[in-house]
Amino acid sequence: MTPDPEVRLTIGGEDQDLSDRLDRELTAYNSAAVDAEEAEVSVRAEDASGALVGGLTASTWGTLGSIHMLWVDPAHRASGLGGRLMAAAEEEARRRGCTVMEVSSYTFQAPPFYRRLGYTETGRIEGVPGGHADVHLTKPLAPAPNPPFHLTAIVDYPSDHTAPARAAEEAALALLPRHGGHLERRLITPDGRSEVHLLRFPSESAYRAYLADPDRPDPQATGTQVRVLEVGEVHG
Repeated sequence: MTPDPEVRLTIGGEDQDLSDRLDRELTAYNSAAVDAEEAEVSVRAEDASGALVGGLTASTWGTLGSIHMLWVDPAHRASGLGGRLMAAAEEEARRRGCTVMEVSSYTFQAPPFYRRLGYTETGRIEGVPGGHADVHLTKPLAPAPNPPFHLTAIVDYPSDHTAPARAAEEAALALLPRHGGHLERRLITPDGRSEVHLLRFPSESAYRAYLADPDRPDPQATGTQVRVLEVGEVHG
């Protein structure tokens, strides 16, 4: 290949314009090759006064999570803060679908710390910088557990057959543990004709299995009216 004499090279120091252009060009190239966009992750640690005492930056790209920088104020080291920062970053990466985390750390930094967190050395470059070594470590991430399936059941008993209807509901509730279900709250109106049940199942499929259980009494057979709402936490 013949060099283009019209193209000249310039060597310099920090060049933010060049860095930004390279980032845009390589991001476009990578996105065309892999159907996933790289996204940044940050975790801040602040004390009661709001002062920064630690932090972490990372990124996710497809199924890969990468730790970039981790720092803990010397006054807060050996307090478990570094592990908390890592756990928070790993959880966020897991939530985004990552299955593996990676990090590089020089031997004078924190390879033993990462090993304690379950990271395994996959390679190193000896002698850099200045007689040390650059250690690369990875850790598999277990899939994030499915969130529990929460339901609220509003149960209205018939006025003329309240006792047998309630007995049938008791029999239905007794089957919850068979399908991993749990009755978290049970409320009743002063007249005893209506109840509100807050139920939790490990998954929607477990709830469907509960509904299909042949031993579960049919509420309509006793005239009971049941309205079920899927509910979740309110974050504000």
